[in-house]
Amino acid sequence: MTSLSRRQILRGGAAVSAGGLLAQTSPVRGETRGAERHRVRQSIVHWCWRSRGWSIEHTCAAARDLGCRSVELVGPEDWPTLKEYGLVCAISGSHGFVKGMNHRAHWEECMAKMRESIDATADAGFFSVITFTGFAESPEPGVGAVDLETGFQNCVEGYKQIVGHAEKRRVTLCLEHLNSRVDEEMKGHPGYQGDHIDYCARIVRAVGSPRLKLLFDIYHVQIMDGDVIRRLEEHRELLGHIHTAGNPGRRELDDQQEIQYAPIMRKLVELGYEGFVGQEFIPTGDPLEGLAAAVRLCDV
Repeated sequence: MTSLSRRQILRGGAAVSAGGLLAQTSPVRGETRGAERHRVRQSIVHWCWRSRGWSIEHTCAAARDLGCRSVELVGPEDWPTLKEYGLVCAISGSHGFVKGMNHRAHWEECMAKMRESIDATADAGFFSVITFTGFAESPEPGVGAVDLETGFQNCVEGYKQIVGHAEKRRVTLCLEHLNSRVDEEMKGHPGYQGDHIDYCARIVRAVGSPRLKLLFDIYHVQIMDGDVIRRLEEHRELLGHIHTAGNPGRRELDDQQEIQYAPIMRKLVELGYEGFVGQEFIPTGDPLEGLAAAVRLCDV
């Protein structure tokens, strides 16, 4: 089986076909309980389960039967399948996280990909598109590095040029914060400039549009900043999308990791958050059991 990393997907890299690896009937056994309260709208981030051999059909069936309402970060080619299962794509991809908006040299490429994704997302009746600051040092020869303040100013100016199109199409761009501490594939991104949630929030506030918000990844925030509940409160008006994973290891949301997800989910409900919470952990055991347990834990 070929492993497909989130890094490959978000860079627009090679895809892996998992079709035929698993039965396309419901993977959820009768005794497997999913969400019942539904005060938190849950989503499955497909790349995590695709890396374990789940096809899009298998993932959609699991999402439907566990009470999730979305399978996310999949391309338009998969959206008809989502709709067949009564699901949406809560957030769509665009440009990658290495070359981002903090370098003017990458604006043309990033904006073109965002514009294309905004239009496709709007036409499908979906809601959000992911975006990134990019790495401080560009991978492109001759571009060099930008300091934090220059990166901030470039992001603000660049997003002001594209956010009007998002406003027109009623799609929300969500800027994701990533951790730069963990140097393991799919678990951290050393060199990423937007590695502190307050820095990304400062960008969003400076742009000043209701169509640019934060993708608040609890796993990444825990590693870089901690104090997750207080930070959710501080940035409540900026929350556009949420991601989960257990720390350390970006693993299941179980008692072998340090983040207490039930009180975090209760805080989101208390804050009136109405967006999606995407399950984005890498299964280390039975992927269905881990997913079902996470869905129940977040179903506060």
